[in-house]
Amino acid sequence: MTRTFRNSRTAILFILPALLFILFFVFLPIVLNLYNSLFRWNSFDAGRVFVGFEYYGRLFKDPVFFTALKNNSLYAVISLVFQVGLGLIIAALLEDKLIRKFQPFFRTVFFIPSVISIAVVGLLWQLLYNPEVGLVNGVLNAIGQSEWAMSWLGDSKTAIYAVVAVSQWQYTGYMVMLFLLAMQKIPFEYYEASMIDGASKIKTFFFITLPQMKEMILVGTVITVIGAFKVFDEVYVMTNGGPGRSTEVLGTMLYRSAFRNDEMGYASTIGTIIFVITLTLSLIQLKIGKSGEEA
Repeated sequence: MTRTFRNSRTAILFILPALLFILFFVFLPIVLNLYNSLFRWNSFDAGRVFVGFEYYGRLFKDPVFFTALKNNSLYAVISLVFQVGLGLIIAALLEDKLIRKFQPFFRTVFFIPSVISIAVVGLLWQLLYNPEVGLVNGVLNAIGQSEWAMSWLGDSKTAIYAVVAVSQWQYTGYMVMLFLLAMQKIPFEYYEASMIDGASKIKTFFFITLPQMKEMILVGTVITVIGAFKVFDEVYVMTNGGPGRSTEVLGTMLYRSAFRNDEMGYASTIGTIIFVITLTLSLIQLKIGKSGEEA
């Protein structure tokens, strides 16, 4: 009993620093943000006025909020299709024995965009989308598709799709790397058995590779969805929420409220809503994926 107690105390001492770190840098800021959303306050005045849930009512009446929510949702859906769906396909192709010897080269090519600064990527793609000298319109004109050439970031109908496309280019390679790591941990005996049974590569992918990668696919999905609702940098650098706030997302709306309009209480409300949305979606995905259970 004494030895068990001593081991427990030792374990607690090792765990305590991590628990304190999570408490002070994760949970405490969440609680403080919720508390701050109940007050009208700004960065230049020490006084606070308690307004209760007034800002929440204002938020749900704000048409810009629903535009931002729609854009974040669109961001999430497209990111799931490309970063998770296309990432899986690319990873499977790179694991094919015919391409495997070139895998180091392709891994590097796909992964490089994800380590480039978002500010640099945004400025680069602003130039590529430029309606006069940009490469995108230049290629369209060169192949005889001039009718498709347009001001990609200047048109409210195409701007959000142009920004989302940049994120897919940048982060799909990151998902490819995660999926490759998961695929390489699958026992080769499973694939040998499928070859003996005469299963095609497509059947092997759906009945062996995917089930064995269930946990990693769930992790990738959660990361992608959370990232889609936390997105800020790409939109801020490329469009700043324009034209006409057509590319506004929750992150840029929060930034505008806090640092442009100096409405810190309203910004805290937006931050709380972002937290609630991401937490809810993560719990739903974990429930659907039944993480940790045997298939």
